[in-house]
Amino acid sequence: MRKLIAALCASAALLAGTPALAKAPASDFTLASLKDGNLRLSEQRGEVIMLNFWASWCGPCREEMPLLNDLHARYESVGFKVWGVNVDANREDAQAMLKKIPVEFPVLFDGESQVSQLFGVEAMPSSVFIDRDGNVRYVHRGYRSGDEAEYKKIIKELIRE
Repeated sequence: MRKLIAALCASAALLAGTPALAKAPASDFTLASLKDGNLRLSEQRGEVIMLNFWASWCGPCREEMPLLNDLHARYESVGFKVWGVNVDANREDAQAMLKKIPVEFPVLFDGESQVSQLFGVEAMPSSVFIDRDGNVRYVHRGYRSGDEAEYKKIIKELIRE
């Protein structure tokens, strides 16, 4: 298992990058969240959403979480939200991590990886940026220190539209 985890994290580092995509409608979904009941993506039209797929066993995910929390807090007032989509099969693993690294943005649970599959997630972490019209605009795979500068650029672009 540890070899698989190491391979996934290494793959994430190699795949890091945020290619611009042709506008494509984001697949709608509803997931249970840690604090806010069930959340449905299509009900967020008018907001810029960053779906961040993460797992408790992923080192880069743990490193990235406080930075995502800062982005959420900084840009929420202008129509931006981070949604953390946890892919752990056991929700308690995610909750234990969140006790050590608390966040203010909504955390959703995708324990059966159905939503992850809808968005083609293959590396941890992966972020999908969705514009105000509900279109997937950018996908970023992996996380390396400094990637948050690219995130800010994308967020600013999408909130200005």
